[in-house]
Amino acid sequence: MQSVPEAGTGGSTGRDTSTIHRVRRVLAIKPFRRLWGVTYLCSVADWLNLLTLTGLVTKLTDNYAAQNFAFVGVVLTSLLPGLLFAPLGGLLADRFDRRKVMVLCDLGRCGFLLSIAFVGTPWWVFVGNFLVGCCSMMWIPSKDAAVPNLLRRPDQVETANQLGMVMTYGLAVITAAGANAVLTGSNTTFHFFDGDAQLGIAKVAVVITGMLYLASAIVIATRIPELSLRNVHAVEKPKVKPADEEKFGFRQMISDGARFVRTTPLVRGLMIGAFGAFAAGGAVIGSAKPYSSSLLAGDAAFNLLVLAVFLGLATGMAVAPKLARRLAHDRLFGISIVAAGLCLIVVALSPHLAVSLVAVAAVGVWAGTAFLTGVTIIGSRIEDSIRGRINAIYQSLMKIVLFGSTVLVPVLISLVQSRKIDVWGGQITIDGTRPVMIGGGVLALLAGIFAYRQMDDRRAEPILADLRNALRRSPRRVNGLLIALEGTRAVNTETQAARLAEWLRAGTRPVVLAADPALDDQRLAKLLSGASLSGARAQALAAAAVRADIVERDIQPALDAGSVVVMERFVDSPLAHLSAVAGLDSQELEGLADWATGRLRPDITVLLDADPGTVMVKSESLDAQWRVQHLLTEMAAADPDRYVVVDADGTEDEVSDRIRTAIRAVLVGRLAGLAPAEEKVEVR
Repeated sequence: MQSVPEAGTGGSTGRDTSTIHRVRRVLAIKPFRRLWGVTYLCSVADWLNLLTLTGLVTKLTDNYAAQNFAFVGVVLTSLLPGLLFAPLGGLLADRFDRRKVMVLCDLGRCGFLLSIAFVGTPWWVFVGNFLVGCCSMMWIPSKDAAVPNLLRRPDQVETANQLGMVMTYGLAVITAAGANAVLTGSNTTFHFFDGDAQLGIAKVAVVITGMLYLASAIVIATRIPELSLRNVHAVEKPKVKPADEEKFGFRQMISDGARFVRTTPLVRGLMIGAFGAFAAGGAVIGSAKPYSSSLLAGDAAFNLLVLAVFLGLATGMAVAPKLARRLAHDRLFGISIVAAGLCLIVVALSPHLAVSLVAVAAVGVWAGTAFLTGVTIIGSRIEDSIRGRINAIYQSLMKIVLFGSTVLVPVLISLVQSRKIDVWGGQITIDGTRPVMIGGGVLALLAGIFAYRQMDDRRAEPILADLRNALRRSPRRVNGLLIALEGTRAVNTETQAARLAEWLRAGTRPVVLAADPALDDQRLAKLLSGASLSGARAQALAAAAVRADIVERDIQPALDAGSVVVMERFVDSPLAHLSAVAGLDSQELEGLADWATGRLRPDITVLLDADPGTVMVKSESLDAQWRVQHLLTEMAAADPDRYVVVDADGTEDEVSDRIRTAIRAVLVGRLAGLAPAEEKVEVR
């Protein structure tokens, strides 16, 4: 007995909504809008904390070496808590009220910063900053895990994450840099402090940063009670016990999180891919300054490279949702990391600043895409009971890898002796930065491939087909399989569609048989008579309305559920009839069909090629039928990858056998693994 395909590629759909529309829909949710404002406050405080504490340390010491260590010391003490306490923050997010955790952490950050300003010693700056970082590691998992519960639908998680990234790495950076510039230059104009004015200004800046965290705590405590919600959108049956049912303990949390990562391919691939991406990012950060010097382009080269990276990150976060509508998130994540690794290798081999800027920007684009996609996967596909811990592990992994890279990369660079060579008439410096970047690129490449193989749940459809659709700006395919039968005779397509559906039902996969909406006499006649439509254009619009209804109500839900949909006379035959018989413009009709169906197109279109002269349709002349057949043949010739042409002359049984043979050949040849089990051909 033949079986139907085990997995499908789905009909392609283009229900893309504009970015502005999606953003407005998310920002219309009051609790999320308020949390977005809190994210702005805390992000500004985070960036100000980095700038103000660096300035404060340099003012508290006269030692030149210590002043040079100030920035690195502040960065390292900010990253160090991620190595130690980030997983604990995930457990707190899953066990306790997330809103209370966030409030206590904000109060802690405020208190520690105020203590730094009042104690005023260099060693306490680093200790206090470490404690502020610990509070941040408790705050972030609770915030990230709570975001999906504030939204109306799970598919809004990506847009919410995109808004958060824009706020954290865009508006907050600009605000913090501007505020720090105003604060440090204010005494020059207003003379607030006598004596060591710069030290006084630095302390005031630290106090203001602490007040921002206090404002965040007040808003969360009084204006966003929804942060305490749990399990608003059930992702799937929980694979782990909720944290409040577990024995509280660091060891238990570690073993539970490790078990979940180990037994879940999606999360396992996510973590391995993130490790490679963060390692590549650490290689870039750790070698950026000496690499810019190796280009012999002056100090301006470093600033340009930093600018290129941030512009690339912003671009990647902006385009990621659009790419995700053409590539599944699990595939997009792995592909982005592979692409970032390849671009990083180009950066390492670059002989000129112009090439480096383009390649570095490309690294930023793919890194931004990968990071946003990873956070979206956690928010939309991990159940609420474990989401906080997975977020914490993800954040902890980033901190650990970046910390290690910051320490290790300078050591590796120093192992390679610098030398100058001539390339294309110009001179460049070859030092340790280039081997380090090549190593980071290769590591990202391997991690991306591993992540793709672990996370990809759409093995039935070749990745090259997905990439081709993305480059053509075709919508991403979903889970089902859409097969359309087209031809000049409605009686042929109706009969053969029913026979094909019956054959496919012999398998284990659900099969849906859909009819041409224009042949739905009851609905179409009622619509036409009720509206008193008689013109060809008006009737075409009415038929499109019925078609849109059946696609939205029957076909698309069936495809999303993974069913095989057999559709007679889906788009091509009606288009050919209206164009050839009614004389309507074919391009206008095609645009109308695209709008009505949401640009849904079949995976396989079977064209029944019959001689119009053998059976006449009373309502049409022989010449009109030949024109219809000619148009259908032209459509098939223009898209041979989607069409199979079957000789429709003969008995119904003969035609049915030909259709089955054609479908079987397509499934085995083009979509390996989807052929009926009895006749499946193994592809190695």
